[in-house]
Amino acid sequence: MFVDRVKIFIKAGNGGNGKTSFYSNKFERGGPDGGDGGKGGDIIFEVDPSLNTLIDFKLKKYYRAQNGENGQSRNCTGKSGDSLIIKVPAGTIIKDDETGKVIADMFYATDKKTILVGGEGGKGNTRFKTSRRQAPAFAQTGQIVKEHAVWLELKTIADVGLVGFPNVGKSTLLSKLTQAKPKIANYHFTTLSPNLGVVKFYDKSFTIADIPGLIEGASSGAGLGHYFLRHVERTRLLLHLIDISGSEGRDPYSDFKIINNELKQYHKKLLDLPQIIVLTKMDIVGAEENAKKFIKKVSRLKKAYEIVRISAVTGAGLDELVKLIVDKLNKLPALVPEIHDFYEYKKPDKTSYEIVRDCDGAFVVIGGFVDELIRNIVLSDPDSFAYFQKIIKTKGILKELKKNGAKVGDTIRIGDVDFEMED
Repeated sequence: MFVDRVKIFIKAGNGGNGKTSFYSNKFERGGPDGGDGGKGGDIIFEVDPSLNTLIDFKLKKYYRAQNGENGQSRNCTGKSGDSLIIKVPAGTIIKDDETGKVIADMFYATDKKTILVGGEGGKGNTRFKTSRRQAPAFAQTGQIVKEHAVWLELKTIADVGLVGFPNVGKSTLLSKLTQAKPKIANYHFTTLSPNLGVVKFYDKSFTIADIPGLIEGASSGAGLGHYFLRHVERTRLLLHLIDISGSEGRDPYSDFKIINNELKQYHKKLLDLPQIIVLTKMDIVGAEENAKKFIKKVSRLKKAYEIVRISAVTGAGLDELVKLIVDKLNKLPALVPEIHDFYEYKKPDKTSYEIVRDCDGAFVVIGGFVDELIRNIVLSDPDSFAYFQKIIKTKGILKELKKNGAKVGDTIRIGDVDFEMED
């Protein structure tokens, strides 16, 4: 089963909690010795050249890196969580589900990219010891990271793409030129997945992809339409196969115009790709006469096309075709990734906050600053609670609450903490 587009969920590891601990043995009791929590694991995408489908992601949807371990006594830092490496085929584009923006384009065989960074580990109570606070009875919790939904979209990378109506001989040609073993049969519906192969010509070689047969309306989604057209985008040269025998009851020139129109409707750049017209099934009676009529019509077009007659069954014209392809590719620039305005998952701003009203009328303070503040306080500890009160005052939160209409007696909610507004 070929899968080239799938939605998955990814989450980096949470940071481990800091430890609240005091050194002690049977002879003495000492100061704080709580260690820091470990960092959470990252989410990393890496190209695996042996893959050519996203089917594994159809079977497994959730990918989570390991959480950092909690800190331990005797100032022992918790172990960092293992990063999760997710392997994808070359040509995989990763998009954020919420914004639709491209996060990464895994184009080259060596590409490797960190998409999500694990949460920071919390500080142990040793870190909060000061000259005035000799025995802090609180520690910082680890940073909790958010899960994200992303789309993986595979665009086959090949030097040459075979396009044309179903049953024009693309799979047969691929099997003759390469070691690929596509399923070949005389059917009127399209192959259900692109097939890749490598053509060797003396000291040269190139990759060739059998793009599943297109039909009229493919660019707007008819049949499997746009799902297959995306695979044409990353080719340097197109071989446009035409069944010149007319054995399917279609007009060869009409087929030629329809497929080119679908390429144009999907993306104008596809029509601008160099294109060789390959007239197939020349071994069938009547093919030669049809070829002469077809060539005469094509010669009247503004754009000049090179045309090769072949019979994949007898092998006629195949050597000429391969030589022409190699000559064309030698003159064309190498494939390069598309230019994207890449989207990054940024760490939360630890200084920002905003005030909103909850459905019960409470004034709720939310934002990166609040998330970070909550990690640093333990309300059951007098020192920690005093620090909490000081921060919301010095940060100007109380002043902003009043500007937003908060009065004495109103409920203020910060994280899971509710308290009354005082004068």
